[in-house]
Amino acid sequence: MAPCFVSWLGDWLFNIYFTNQLLRQEPLTATIPFIFLTAKATKADFRQGMELGADDYLTKPFTRAELLSAIDGRLKKQATLKQYFSTSPQLKAFNSEMLVVKNILHGAIEQGHFRQFFVEYQPQVDIHSGKIIAAEALLRWQSPELGIVAASELVPLAESTGLIIPIGEWVLESVCQQNQAWQNAGYSPLCIAVNFSARQFTQPDLIKKIVHFLTTNNLEPHYLELELTESLIMQDINAAIAVMNELLSLGVKIAVDDFGTGYSSLMYLKKLPINKLKIDRYFIHNVANDPQKAAITTALIQMGHNLNLQVIAEGVETELDLEFLRQHNCDAMQGFLFSRPVTAAEFQKFLSRSAEIKQTS
Repeated sequence: MAPCFVSWLGDWLFNIYFTNQLLRQEPLTATIPFIFLTAKATKADFRQGMELGADDYLTKPFTRAELLSAIDGRLKKQATLKQYFSTSPQLKAFNSEMLVVKNILHGAIEQGHFRQFFVEYQPQVDIHSGKIIAAEALLRWQSPELGIVAASELVPLAESTGLIIPIGEWVLESVCQQNQAWQNAGYSPLCIAVNFSARQFTQPDLIKKIVHFLTTNNLEPHYLELELTESLIMQDINAAIAVMNELLSLGVKIAVDDFGTGYSSLMYLKKLPINKLKIDRYFIHNVANDPQKAAITTALIQMGHNLNLQVIAEGVETELDLEFLRQHNCDAMQGFLFSRPVTAAEFQKFLSRSAEIKQTS
């Protein structure tokens, strides 16, 4: 067997790099005993519920989030174990870093009991009145070693290790607690959206957990919204629809996030039991000056309304784009033009100002 570099990404997910000439004809099974031998020799803590694989097509620089997502997507498309090897320097450096980062993440949860994590809230605003009507909860990780890690990097990392389950439960509980605390303080009730990953959404006891957190915090279900991506739903659309129907029967709201980027949007949208459509930021950026984006966005808004869905535009950053959305009757917006994601304390200031305006009007 040729000398190689093995990097653990989490669970049974490895990447394998050959230091000499790539031997594509060597069976993948020949590598497995080497991995077990290495694990035993170093007494490494390889956790349960793992996958094995590597990749061969990444040839340009990637962020951690992009690279992890690309690898995860390739592995999910494999019906059986196949040979996917890479000698990419970027991928090798990435996996060296990821091994360290994932161990740090495990330690943060096992030793810190989520003290390193916090939730930020980004307002969703009525596009005509300018009033806050909802918010999206966004996970952050304040790591002593890494600094603040955003959800775009943290979620793929946690998803690949299986840690997304305990982290996701912590987020859900925190959001329910915070939302009820604001209501108890006298602020107008708001629906707060929580992003769900594929692993979270396919838990057998998902409904039971959601009911538990709602009941424990005395929060009415219609003040909780789950945001699901098209790709998540399309992994098993029939199973997804069944779960979504259960959630709706409880009163929990459902939004399709990043809409327009999936491969089956128009065909299946009418089948989905959802409340809200969130148009992906790609179509919103510079929509006022891009005829193609304008045509697509206009069609998506009209289609959403024809299906009796609330339509919200993500990533609104300019007054021109906001005015375009207003003219085309988009319902709500979310983006830096109004506010970046902020801490619970900062978001409460928004609620206080809204309450003051309501009292004086």
